[in-house]
Amino acid sequence: MTTGKVEDLSIYSKELQEDMQLLVYLPSNFSPLYKYTLVIASDGKDYFQLGRIPRVVDELLANQEIENIIVVGVPYKSVSDRNKKYEPTGEQHGAYVRFLAHELVPFLDEKYPTYQVGMGRALIGDSLAATVSLMAALKYPNIFGRVILQSPKVGEDMLKAVEAFNSANSFTVYHVIGKEETAVKLSTGGTEDFVEPNRKLNNLMKNKGFSIFYEEFDGDHTWKHWQPDLRRALIQNFGM
Repeated sequence: MTTGKVEDLSIYSKELQEDMQLLVYLPSNFSPLYKYTLVIASDGKDYFQLGRIPRVVDELLANQEIENIIVVGVPYKSVSDRNKKYEPTGEQHGAYVRFLAHELVPFLDEKYPTYQVGMGRALIGDSLAATVSLMAALKYPNIFGRVILQSPKVGEDMLKAVEAFNSANSFTVYHVIGKEETAVKLSTGGTEDFVEPNRKLNNLMKNKGFSIFYEEFDGDHTWKHWQPDLRRALIQNFGM
C-alpha cells in the first residue's frame, strides 16, 4: 500500500496573535491536477498520533472507499491553551473560530487544489475539540459543510447556539458518544456526565431538522473507541 506524506507547516494568526503549527496529510496520489476535500482536525496531534488518521486514510484511499481528502491537524500547545481556545467560554474561543474560518481556510485554499465550497470542508474533533468544531460550523455554516463529533463536551452555550441556529440544512453532522461516558474526568478537575447532554444535543438537532447520524457506542471517553470509529466516520462523510 502506498502511503501519503505529512508536512509540518506554520501559519501566523492575526486573530490569535501567535504562530499556529499545522500537520498536513497529503495522500500518495496528491497532484495539482486533482481537487481535494479538506478535513480540519482540532486536537490535531492527537488525531495524527493516537487516531493514526494518515494510516486510516491511506487504507481507505487504496481501497477506493473514499474521495480524495487532505487532513489538516491543528495541535494545541498545552491543556490551558486548549481550554482557552476550545471552551465556548474560553477567552480565545471567538478568535480561534475566526482563525479557522478566516485565516486557515483561505491559507489552505491558496496552497492546495481544494473545492472552495462548504461541502468541500469538514471539521472533526474529539471531546472539547468536537465542541469547538460544532461551534465553528454554527458560526460559519457556509464555510464548513460537514462536522464529525466524537464525544463532544456539551454545555449550555452549545445548546443555546444550536437552539438559535436557523439554517439546519447548511451542514451535516456525524455524532457519536460512549454509553460509559457518565463520569468523564475534566482537565479542570472533577468529573462530568457526557451522555445525557449529548442525548439532549442530538434531540435538539433532530428536532431542528439537521442532517445527522447519531450513535451511542459501548465504551468510554478514550481513543480506544474513537480510533476504530474513524474508519466509519470517514466512509460515511467521504464515501465514494
